[in-house]
Amino acid sequence: MSNPSVPEIQVVLVEDDEDVRHGTAQALELAGFTVQAFGSVEAARAVVRHDAPLVLLCDVNLPGQHATAWLPEVQAIDKDLPMILVTGHGDIAMAVQCMRQGAYDFIEKPAASERIVAIVQRAAEKRRLVLQVRALGERLASQRGIDAVMVGRSAVMQTLRRTVLSLAATTADVLIYGETGTGKELVARALHRASQRAQQPLVCVNCAAIPETLIESELFGYEKGAFTGAASNRVGLIEAADGGTLFLDEIGELPCEAQARLLRFIQEGEIRAIGAVQSRRVDVRLITATHRDLKALCDERKFRQDLYYRINVVELFLPPLRERGRDVLGIAEALLEDACRRHERKSKHFSPEAIQAITCYHWPGNVRELENAVERAVILSDGDEISHAALAIELEPPEPRSNESEPRGRENQHCADDPAEDLSLEDYFQRFVLQNQDHMSETELARKLGVSRKCLWERRQRFGIPRKKAAPDDNPAGRHSA
Repeated sequence: MSNPSVPEIQVVLVEDDEDVRHGTAQALELAGFTVQAFGSVEAARAVVRHDAPLVLLCDVNLPGQHATAWLPEVQAIDKDLPMILVTGHGDIAMAVQCMRQGAYDFIEKPAASERIVAIVQRAAEKRRLVLQVRALGERLASQRGIDAVMVGRSAVMQTLRRTVLSLAATTADVLIYGETGTGKELVARALHRASQRAQQPLVCVNCAAIPETLIESELFGYEKGAFTGAASNRVGLIEAADGGTLFLDEIGELPCEAQARLLRFIQEGEIRAIGAVQSRRVDVRLITATHRDLKALCDERKFRQDLYYRINVVELFLPPLRERGRDVLGIAEALLEDACRRHERKSKHFSPEAIQAITCYHWPGNVRELENAVERAVILSDGDEISHAALAIELEPPEPRSNESEPRGRENQHCADDPAEDLSLEDYFQRFVLQNQDHMSETELARKLGVSRKCLWERRQRFGIPRKKAAPDDNPAGRHSA
């Protein structure tokens, strides 16, 4: 489809009188318009439906279908498409009635070419402004949709957000990497909603949830009698996404036979249902996702290398929640607001202990686990505050860093000198303890961090943070030793 802000066909002219049609088209073309002329509604219908002209100039009395009967159909296609009616003297009352129903204007025959051109120019200018406002609104909606999905101000999320916005304007296939629960499907939906295919279907398929024996028939469909139990024709999920977007989640679980057929579909743009003789062409944008290392699967001959290079046109990586630093709290607050709205609860906030727990917890289930914890807390909490207990998360020491090449001194310097930067869970723990251990007891430190005293001691040992002094409640004997 053409870009709606600059239509390829600016004026669609429908006039059954060949001489009048030719003269009007010539006058409009001399005025700088691109014109496509037709002799009947039936001939013009497809162009109006698919090519989004600036103006529709139509005679009232036409063979086959009266222009007044066509008006509701035109408005259903695009309510902002200006329809100008050309009418004889006896049809003025009908034309006025059409204007009340949404027609832009009417021109009484005979009319000078200058008058026709002037009215069409006025309608075209209004149409251009409407299309510009609409395009701007769609871009803002796309931005808001992506921002709602991709919450966070960390550098990695800002880069990812810009990449997604850039990809939305293209038709490139996208491969999304990320652990389970990081929001791969949400990003795929945001990509679709921000694309030019947003009005077309988005079909989401979890390849891991479909039995291996059924995956091909689900994706490609089948003909009646193709196998036992095929009592009728069935459209496959790929064909159901024609014109829109197909999202294949966990593509690493796709069986080898289905991989070969999927590769042919990507290469040729055609599918053939099981049992069918003829192939069908389909226009689908493909977005895939996986939590597995497809490159390693290729080396193990469990995933086709040629398919890997076909789907990996653009690669996106969604970081796990534990690597997003202070974004975790922002995501939790957004989820809290959403859960309160969905469950019709008044606004709530996290207690200081709950904030410490959210920030320090490892979140192995990523955003999905966080969402469940917040929703559970909203349902079970009666007051305005969400407590640590309501979140019901077990705090354990986080896993060691996977990258030990960075010196420990550099990590401590980052924590102490740059509090505005995103902190890892380990950084946050070390900084909190170092800043507060001189005036807080071990019990108070553990309670504020949302961990047990045993867990606090184990982390001190692992990070090499000795206790500066024994607080009175930590050394009962010390109270009498002075």
